[in-house]
Amino acid sequence: MKILLTGSTGQLGQEIIKTKPSNIDLITPNRTELDLKDYEQCVKIVHDKKPDWVINCAAYTSVDKAESELKLATKINSYAPEAFTKAINSLDSNLLHISTDFVFNGEQNIPYVESEIKSPISKYGYTKALGEELITNSIKNQDNATILRTSWVISSRGKNFALTMLKLHSFKDYINVVSDQIGVPTNAKDLAKACWKVIALKKIKKLPFILHWTDSGVASWYDLAYAVGEIGLELGILKKTAEINPIKTIEYPTPAKRPKYSILDNVNTSKLIEMNPKHWRKNLKNLLIEFKNDQN
Repeated sequence: MKILLTGSTGQLGQEIIKTKPSNIDLITPNRTELDLKDYEQCVKIVHDKKPDWVINCAAYTSVDKAESELKLATKINSYAPEAFTKAINSLDSNLLHISTDFVFNGEQNIPYVESEIKSPISKYGYTKALGEELITNSIKNQDNATILRTSWVISSRGKNFALTMLKLHSFKDYINVVSDQIGVPTNAKDLAKACWKVIALKKIKKLPFILHWTDSGVASWYDLAYAVGEIGLELGILKKTAEINPIKTIEYPTPAKRPKYSILDNVNTSKLIEMNPKHWRKNLKNLLIEFKNDQN
């Protein structure tokens, strides 16, 4: 099976490469070979490579910068997915598109199910919601596309909140961290496994058009920052930890608004792909063990 992977240098892309089944021919174009801002190039690479699947992990993820770079974010997060969708229509191949909890406004206090109405409160969220809409409107056969939403992706490499906190713990005495935004961290490694499960199962059974996958549990950014210090100390990665000071969102103004509560309900996906999500603390420990091993 031939698969075209976008965003291969990102957190999820790297894990998809590492967990690739042996029977997969994975095509991983770099930014020179595939410019996601170029609609025609997005169509052309699919027509040229003729993959069985496109896994679209690539995204403009600078949430705050998107407030001032809406045109750029829209090209990458909205129009590139539309281009891939139109290209696969003519080949009768498939698309797995990664989306986000930021398509919701965070105003409810129960987990968001897949069918919930999208209502983004940031321009980043808007571009991701628009990407979903353009896929929905462009796909000829919905069985050929899957939108997989996730949240708060972290891994043992790259730029992410967990590794940023690990660094801050090592040289700061105090860290102010927002405690009133609730979500769940998701280990990119298990997210990649869920992606491969979806692709394998789509051969043998019908899956919903939209799926949710995250680690299990509930956390604030404060909880995650605290756990990074606690587990980092336990594993000997840190010699000391900073004191974490919980603050409210209003005390840490940012250009983009964030959802206050963005837990995604992944019960349906878990049953369908026969994979139980691990608790985020367990996956955080696994991630930090891998980080430690990579340093040696």
